[in-house]
Amino acid sequence: MEQQVTIAELETQTREGLMDMAKGLGVSGYSQLKKQELIFKVLQAQTEKDGNIFAEGILQTVDDGYGFLRGESMLPTVNDVYVSQSQVRRFALRTGDLVMGQVRPPKDSEKYFGLLHVEAINGLDPEAAKGRPKFEDLTAIFPEVL
Repeated sequence: MEQQVTIAELETQTREGLMDMAKGLGVSGYSQLKKQELIFKVLQAQTEKDGNIFAEGILQTVDDGYGFLRGESMLPTVNDVYVSQSQVRRFALRTGDLVMGQVRPPKDSEKYFGLLHVEAINGLDPEAAKGRPKFEDLTAIFPEVL
């Protein structure tokens, strides 16, 4: 049976807990690594072992049309997930969307994890989320005073 591992779950682990996981997965040189590097290596080893990796993050798009799933701080890290331009267009993704999906580890020349399959957008089915209105198109309604 395949085991689901999320980046968020690993980020809550202590460095010692991550080192135990790395040792169990046969990661070499794990004691020398920083916490973010440990997370990266554990995810790579887990995927090679046969598990799926799931990630959730807030999408930040760039001018070229692609984007990255970022953590709560929205700061770039080595554990960001690359979202291709075709996925951004296909699912009408926008900066600020909370996206969850299956990811793969970076290939030889790549720097980031890549989003393989979108599972949910803002907690909705990806197909249902396509038709949502843009924030700019919404009409403000003044609340009634009681």
